[in-house]
Amino acid sequence: MKTIEMKDAKEGLGQYAAHVAEDPVVVTDHGRPVAALVSIDNADMETVSLSTNSTFIELILRSRTRQSEQGGVSSADMRRRLENDTEGQPPCEK
Repeated sequence: MKTIEMKDAKEGLGQYAAHVAEDPVVVTDHGRPVAALVSIDNADMETVSLSTNSTFIELILRSRTRQSEQGGVSSADMRRRLENDTEGQPPCEK
């Protein structure tokens, strides 16, 4: 991992980003980490956007808490229900 103090970052963002596959870059401000450039593999823009969206993350956390406290339908049960509901129906067109 490469660390660079913000005031010492003289290269353009593209120069730092070009090397993150080999080594993440952590930007610090007076020694405190404030940003990181890391390689992103197997992700699309929607995934990246949602994974950094605090409102979406809070929604997921609330849902998981409610699921653990109150119970709910498992993924496997939901798949079975959906398969049963769609039997005999024509496939969806895209």
